[in-house]
Amino acid sequence: MKYSSLKQYVDVLKKEGELVTIDTPVDPDLEMAEITRRVFEARGPALLFTRIKTCKFPALSNLFGTWDRTQTIFEPQLSQVKSLVDIKSDPGLVLKSPRTLFNSLPALFHSFPIKKRSNAKVLERSCSITDLPMIKCWPGDGGAFILLPQVFSKDPEQNSIFTSNLGMYRIQISGNEYDPGNEIGLHYQLHRGIGNHHKKAIERNQALRVSIFIGGPPAHTLAAVMPLPEGIPEIAFAGALAGQNFKYTHVDGHLVAADADFCITGIVVPGKTKKEGPFGDHLGYYSMAHEYPCLRVTGVYHRKDAIFPFTVVGRPPQEDTNFGRLIHEITKVAVKQAIPGVTAVNAVDDAGVHPLLLAKAHERYVPYEQRAPRELLTHANQILGTGQLSLAKYLFICAHEDAPKLDVNDEKAFFIHMLERVDFHRDIHFLTKTTMDTLDYSTRDINQGSKLVMAAAGEKKRHLGIGLPKDFSLPDTFCHATLVAPGMVVLNGPGFYTYPKAKIQMNQLKKYLQTRNDLSALPLFVVVDDAEFAAGSFANFLWVTFLRSNPSHDMYGVNEKTMFKHWQCDPPLIIDARIKPFHAKALTPDKKIAQKVDKMGQHGGELFGII
Repeated sequence: MKYSSLKQYVDVLKKEGELVTIDTPVDPDLEMAEITRRVFEARGPALLFTRIKTCKFPALSNLFGTWDRTQTIFEPQLSQVKSLVDIKSDPGLVLKSPRTLFNSLPALFHSFPIKKRSNAKVLERSCSITDLPMIKCWPGDGGAFILLPQVFSKDPEQNSIFTSNLGMYRIQISGNEYDPGNEIGLHYQLHRGIGNHHKKAIERNQALRVSIFIGGPPAHTLAAVMPLPEGIPEIAFAGALAGQNFKYTHVDGHLVAADADFCITGIVVPGKTKKEGPFGDHLGYYSMAHEYPCLRVTGVYHRKDAIFPFTVVGRPPQEDTNFGRLIHEITKVAVKQAIPGVTAVNAVDDAGVHPLLLAKAHERYVPYEQRAPRELLTHANQILGTGQLSLAKYLFICAHEDAPKLDVNDEKAFFIHMLERVDFHRDIHFLTKTTMDTLDYSTRDINQGSKLVMAAAGEKKRHLGIGLPKDFSLPDTFCHATLVAPGMVVLNGPGFYTYPKAKIQMNQLKKYLQTRNDLSALPLFVVVDDAEFAAGSFANFLWVTFLRSNPSHDMYGVNEKTMFKHWQCDPPLIIDARIKPFHAKALTPDKKIAQKVDKMGQHGGELFGII
């Protein structure tokens, strides 16, 4: 079904019993976010808050809270868009499957933006930033944030809608040193499209005009998070996915999405930055306060029946997990065509998406020799040079031919496959002092760190153990060794203080492990602060291991050495995934707020039967 507004979809949710209206007063300071998290965990309905303290607008959350609801929002346009993306990625499909071309035509038609001369509903009313819901999600957040924004900017050198960028970057609207109602914080990462626009504006000593759309057709929200290739404007994709052309108009030189619920216009002045954050982010930790562009607000517009949509992020899975799944569905053919030879990719949600990437690819080089990763390394370099995949910190890649049916989305099975085949003398490759995800705080320096590629091809080299040796023990200060999966051990280590001290501690562990000759079936040891938690589920293991480690600093191995610049070791490989003093803090909810929400789930409460 095509939705021309957010209100239209809310009305459909009401009819289908997929919406709960909360009419009692709620506080945007932590309470609304806690309610949303709890309902999401229960796979519950969308939530419409109608009485928000200090705010006259209703707010909507958990709109994309279940996979089924996310899919139904975009059908039948979703299949049309997938056909269009597939044809662009593989033009040969036109001849192989003419039906694919026919199915893509509506999406192609709706991808052209249309300028609206008058009657843009978003311009019906105006207000102040301080009139918006001041939603704060986590106790340590630096203020209130807009969390489903569609941030629009144009290339200053071309000023064309077809070279524009529409991205989702969090917007801080209160707190810190922002002038209330007049200034807001604009957070974006180095690789984002708006970053290129801002750089060009600075070089020209020119202010950058920015428009922030909130709400509107749900498809516009998804368009803002799509990792589209350069040269394809997100607003074209927004129209195709919505099943109706993206309509826009202008006000005071700013482009405005005509069907949005809200639009904030503003100017980024060259050299104007202020502290933004902290913010409870989608990795499950706070991103810290840093200098980011400051947007001087020039206008806030809204429909007369405006609804303010928001989401809550935190340790995966959260609502944005369904965004990632949908993006994968749309782009899986495109990824294979963009990186020939790669057959499957999984940016692991449980590990925070960017810290861990699993991939399968063809290994066809020198078939007359013993099978070893060669072509795989070519594919690995391509992956790490492609769009948002370049943010991967750990890339594990295996040969498609060794297990064609291996599912990269079955993380445990994938790890078992890798650890059965990896040669620790040959198959581990480091990239040091390179660009990292802005949100990854496993290093001391923002945007900087290391990467590790582990490539595996060939026959099994070992059978993985399902238990520890009977007489297994550990050196002093290490304890509670626990198997989390075949071949994978987590154990408690002493507290981390400094890297020189850590090296001494790890050397103690290495010397002990290398005295044993019965650990070939246990090729991976991970040192943690809480082995019981890390071994509690494979999701916990992934979250702890790959979010709390920096490959170049936290990787050790028995008999490790460097030969001709190549690092190698004997198994077991050791990863130090303890919390370091410079790490960001993990997210924990406010206990009093959590208890208040508990009562809402009791008999007679607004959420009884839901949470």
